[in-house]
Amino acid sequence: MSGQRLKLQFQRLYNHFSGDSTETNLQDISEVLFCTRRNVRMVINKMVAKGWIDWQPAVGRGKQSRLIFNNTDSELQLNHARKLVAEGKLEPALVALDHNAEKLVQLIQEQLGISHHQGKQIVRLPYYRSFENITPLKPLRRSEQHLVRQIFSGLTQLNEEKGEQETVIGDIAHSWEAITPRHWRFYLRPAIRFHDGRLLDSNDIFATFSEVKQLALFAHIDKVSSPFINIIDFYLTQDDFRFPDLLANTCAMIQPANYASLPNYEKFPIGTGPYKVAVNDKQRFKLEAFEHYFGFRALSDVVEVWILNHFAACYLQPTLGDKLEQHVHISSRLSMDQGCTFLLLNRISGLAQDPQWLRYFQSRLYSLNVMREMDLTQVGDFKLFNAYGLLPGWIHTQQLPEAVVIPHKRVVTLAYQHEHPIYPYVASLIEKILMKDGIRLNIMELSYEDIVLGKHAEKIDIWLNGMSLGSNRSDAILAWLHNFNHIKRVMPSVEFKQLQQVISEWRSTSAAKFPSDIIGETLSQTGQIIPLFHNWLGVDDNVQLQGMESNLLGWFDFKSVWSKPQSSQQ
Repeated sequence: MSGQRLKLQFQRLYNHFSGDSTETNLQDISEVLFCTRRNVRMVINKMVAKGWIDWQPAVGRGKQSRLIFNNTDSELQLNHARKLVAEGKLEPALVALDHNAEKLVQLIQEQLGISHHQGKQIVRLPYYRSFENITPLKPLRRSEQHLVRQIFSGLTQLNEEKGEQETVIGDIAHSWEAITPRHWRFYLRPAIRFHDGRLLDSNDIFATFSEVKQLALFAHIDKVSSPFINIIDFYLTQDDFRFPDLLANTCAMIQPANYASLPNYEKFPIGTGPYKVAVNDKQRFKLEAFEHYFGFRALSDVVEVWILNHFAACYLQPTLGDKLEQHVHISSRLSMDQGCTFLLLNRISGLAQDPQWLRYFQSRLYSLNVMREMDLTQVGDFKLFNAYGLLPGWIHTQQLPEAVVIPHKRVVTLAYQHEHPIYPYVASLIEKILMKDGIRLNIMELSYEDIVLGKHAEKIDIWLNGMSLGSNRSDAILAWLHNFNHIKRVMPSVEFKQLQQVISEWRSTSAAKFPSDIIGETLSQTGQIIPLFHNWLGVDDNVQLQGMESNLLGWFDFKSVWSKPQSSQQ
């Protein structure tokens, strides 16, 4: 008898006797369950074995046996759903709970945190959306950037250890040298394997950088060669004293040479990093430790991210949750996100190419004015504070007087990325501000990739977007500035070329300070970008988890987390 049929039999029995312990006999029960006395014995024995009932058979002819219910019908339903949740089968669990989403969220919260199964350490985290693309050369949102770092390796990487400056250290390359400022040599670790078991070779690096150098950030790469085994040479078209730092960017991580022919690669990529993708669907994203990783083996065997976008918990950060069992102590360590939510104005083909419109947008849509319209009770969980520049601490915006000429046109088009928890709300605030001047806001919701690659750019006046550098380094803004030409596409070419010239001069001088202030000031004061909000990032943690330091992408390094019991037996 299947488990589901046995549950149905229990429900019939429970409902017939109203859940009360009772005196009965096998014949009566056979009539309730529509089966033979022989089958009744088998059904009762199975229910007793599962602990659902107790059966006290009578001694002597004509005497009644005693049936005792140990579970209610709802308890059985809940336990069944709990088992489905533990297996990651969220949709069947929702059906088992009669589509009660609130109960399902409660069961999910029970499973969050750290657990052990068959000797493996499993970390479960909630999140509010699924991950459709986790490959380095695609436009990546903040969480995807973090996941790519767990799955892939680059020639170099940023050292993010607690208390350390974010210096560049080796990854696939263990050493490097500048033969000249235009010729860099990297020495690779031997016998590095991809997640599918294949050994990495120079062709993978050639193929990766043949695409990487198409990006503006890497356009000065001329050619890549391998003069000897495990040695890679880069030849550049201009001096670059900081080339190893550049290779620590996410988009420069090494992919298999044949990745374009691999099935479903965007959702199931193959890298050489500490984790490989095991599950990636609308309900779960699961990483498993890669046993042949060339670095230190991950301390967490499995990391599961549970997608809760359809349920009551509509916005859950990468946290172990604040609804864990009450005896677990929860704390939160927050840091300021190195970035901001901003408005990008189209000064090439949008309304902001007109100085009158540009001045109007600057005078109406600055941070404090948008913040005034907020219902702070609705956005408390987002931990926002107003921005005066692209990064926290920068003050580059100039508040213009309210007395500006209201332009004649009555429709403004704004675009933002879909599946974002706060952009629709911010867009509604902008709509309210413009409406006061009789201007209608037309809203377009696009994928992040479509926004960054400029889809419908000619129709859009303003993009509501965000940037998160994931680093405290002064040159971290460089990758964002060149991100798939998103800024260049809508900025007057003379102004953008001036920024490029400043960056080129910095690259070709070994001791120069990165011109981050010049970049931030130019973008803000020209009105190219209107900074709106910064926010706090952090990971709620409990005392049982060690190594759970929040990084600047709002997550934590999965491979460094381990479990420490609250108390030990003496």
